[in-house]
Amino acid sequence: MSTFPAELRELIWRANCDLPDAGLVVGTSGNVSGRDPVTGLIAIKPSGVSFTELRPEHLVVIDDSARVVEGDLKPSVDTMSHCLVYRERPDVNGVVHTHSRYATAFAIRGESVPVLTTTQASLFGGPIPCSDYAVIGEEEVGREIVRHVGDGSAVLLRSHGVFTIGPTVTKALRAATYTEECAEHAHLALQLGPVDPLTPEVVLASRDWYLSDYGQRPIGQGA
Repeated sequence: MSTFPAELRELIWRANCDLPDAGLVVGTSGNVSGRDPVTGLIAIKPSGVSFTELRPEHLVVIDDSARVVEGDLKPSVDTMSHCLVYRERPDVNGVVHTHSRYATAFAIRGESVPVLTTTQASLFGGPIPCSDYAVIGEEEVGREIVRHVGDGSAVLLRSHGVFTIGPTVTKALRAATYTEECAEHAHLALQLGPVDPLTPEVVLASRDWYLSDYGQRPIGQGA
């Protein structure tokens, strides 16, 4: 009997499968992990397994020290960094890693994605930061994520790709999707000439509106 919740395992599997479907990865690159807030156990994509062949039972269950608890496959090469993020950020229960094209182009240049749209202002509250270079496969990447993400949800890893975090797997995946959209919009706009980023006042107003008014309230609560 697995100690990891079947429903959460299914959600993490589907989130992994969503990465190539959304054009955020190619081949076997990229991964999604999720933490069960009850047991603290983490399920993550196995290393080098094709998304088309991936099944829920292939996910590797680990503790936050990267010790394998369930599974016969080797976990992702990014496992140590995922674990560091989970240890340092108890509010995070989902981590997504992609190599999406436009965001990675900014990462190659070592540049943050400037905040040029109200979408980015609302969702991320400012520029999407770019970290320093870090060696893949160790905790160093996780340290860069924690150091640069602040109260946001996305970090570009210098010369590599994108990491996003969230209180749930679904929200971390959503952040990865919008990171790429914002990077694409910024790239295309900058091809036309210099663009002034949104003012801090506009960014703050957009963020406040998003946090207070966007989406649905439970029935019977509010207008």
